[in-house]
Amino acid sequence: MSFSEDRVCTQRLAGQDALVYRFPEVDADLKQDEEWLEVRVDGEWQRLRLHDYASIYAIPGLYEAVFYRTLKCCSPKRSVALFEEVLAQHKVEPQTLRVLDVGAGNGMVGEQLWTLGAQRLVGIDIVDEARAAALRDRSHVYADYLIEDLTDLSEATERTLRRQRLNCMTCVAALGFSDIPPRAFLKAFDVIETPAWLAFNIKQDFLRENDRSGFAELVAALRSDKILRVEAYRRYRHRLSIRGKPLHYVAMVARKLRDLPDEWSMT
Repeated sequence: MSFSEDRVCTQRLAGQDALVYRFPEVDADLKQDEEWLEVRVDGEWQRLRLHDYASIYAIPGLYEAVFYRTLKCCSPKRSVALFEEVLAQHKVEPQTLRVLDVGAGNGMVGEQLWTLGAQRLVGIDIVDEARAAALRDRSHVYADYLIEDLTDLSEATERTLRRQRLNCMTCVAALGFSDIPPRAFLKAFDVIETPAWLAFNIKQDFLRENDRSGFAELVAALRSDKILRVEAYRRYRHRLSIRGKPLHYVAMVARKLRDLPDEWSMT
């Protein structure tokens, strides 16, 4: 595999050694969850998949450098900005929001919501390194940060979440692929209050009729059964691929209108 000089990136961060990483020269587009790079660690090149979040979070500043500075990811800002627009239209004060941030990662979305003025933020992720990175880099953001598998949520954690009367759920740059399946999304949806706000995004491919991830069917069913009402829907460029091509996502803001009926299975 070859690497050209213009594919080597250096990011200098205050108080630590410069981050040096490079992208491969590939002849064809890789699937989004197959993209990879190499990062220089202790003088050696280490290969990481871009979706290997645990390893990327473990290196301070690498996630922000790769996704936000080099690949121009804008999803936290775009998703929260759309949410802010809808809240303003409905005359809802951000200070009333008690948020469950699903797939919270290292807290970039949480930080946007904290800046917006959310009353309380609870992060949840399945990766230990995500929580460690959020506490390391954004310790002011979350009142609580849980490491849990939403497809197998413990009863104790579910009680803890329900007691907090969370009236908002966010999930940005985490749906689809194998990160957060529909079942996990539905469980998070179930534990927040009714009514509640939702702000999430997803790759546009996962909303098409031929989608195999299950999200197109799930969103359609929630809307058809009048459990969820979409208030805003916006297509935009999520980030660039490692070849520099745009990857388009859809940001949505919605309302949870009623609890999930008994016939909706959590399994």
